[in-house]
Amino acid sequence: MTASSIVPQANEERTHSTMMAWRVHEFGSPEVMKFERVPRPEPGPGEVVVKVAAAGVGPWDGWIRSGKSALPQPLPLTLGSDLSGEIVAMGPGVSELRVGDQVYGVTNPQFIGAYAEYAVASAGMVSSKPSSLSHIEAASVPVVAVTAWQALFDHAQLKAGQTVVIHGAAGNVGSYAVQLARHAGLQTVATASMGDISVAGNLGANTVIDYRTQRFEEEVQNADAVIDLVGGETQTRSFRVLRRGGKLISAVSRPDQDLAKRYGVEAAFFLVNVTSQSLTEIARFIDGGKLRTNVGAILPLADARKAHLMLERVGPQPKGKIVLDVGAS
Repeated sequence: MTASSIVPQANEERTHSTMMAWRVHEFGSPEVMKFERVPRPEPGPGEVVVKVAAAGVGPWDGWIRSGKSALPQPLPLTLGSDLSGEIVAMGPGVSELRVGDQVYGVTNPQFIGAYAEYAVASAGMVSSKPSSLSHIEAASVPVVAVTAWQALFDHAQLKAGQTVVIHGAAGNVGSYAVQLARHAGLQTVATASMGDISVAGNLGANTVIDYRTQRFEEEVQNADAVIDLVGGETQTRSFRVLRRGGKLISAVSRPDQDLAKRYGVEAAFFLVNVTSQSLTEIARFIDGGKLRTNVGAILPLADARKAHLMLERVGPQPKGKIVLDVGAS
């Protein structure tokens, strides 16, 4: 056997046991992201390996990359959490899933590992992909849709007939919150910019307020809950629109507890908890035609740094979710 006949075989074996992934060895701007060949991951107990077809890009990926995550993130790490793809391997203790299943969801509680050709995911954080969606569409859903669901129903505990104010109603989380609120029979007041008023209305908001020209606190009184997806001054002003005993739920930052006491309301910040159960529920809504997805930009995996420049508002901003098409790479 000649040396030249061995080399192609060795390269082929190396390609099978390795993959391309976007890694971060130091925290910083998008320039710290490196597209590298790394070993393919192996599943541990309660984990599956997903051949990634598509990976969603969200603001939390930028926070992790820049070292601003609320969770500890040891370096080096592979970026990315939202994904859709096919299970190719399973670790011990996984009973609900099978090799070959088409799944969507999130990688793990650290929210890392999805910007890669293969990713390890916690079995309890993925579920069957909505059958009506492509992998690209499905990868746009998990974190933002589950955040909207948990804000409305787990944290604000809203019921049909109650009134909710949703800030940032045309954004990626807000658009799901408006749709879910409509299907739950809530009276929805949405705030958005002038260009997005028709979008929020079409999603099902009963009232839409242009936050640039109207003071929402002058338009709304005695709301049962505020879903804050904006933070800052908007969050502070939101206390004024709540009835006593109402709830301000923020997915952005911790509300002022002194203000909460003064207004006699509950105010809480939460981190999303993506579970198979919540993903199954969301998939049921999507396949039933009750939730519309919104993909704003599709880039190949090799262009993940460009996606992060979009997150940093360098260049045009897509209306909708940024998704990496891993299968095209």
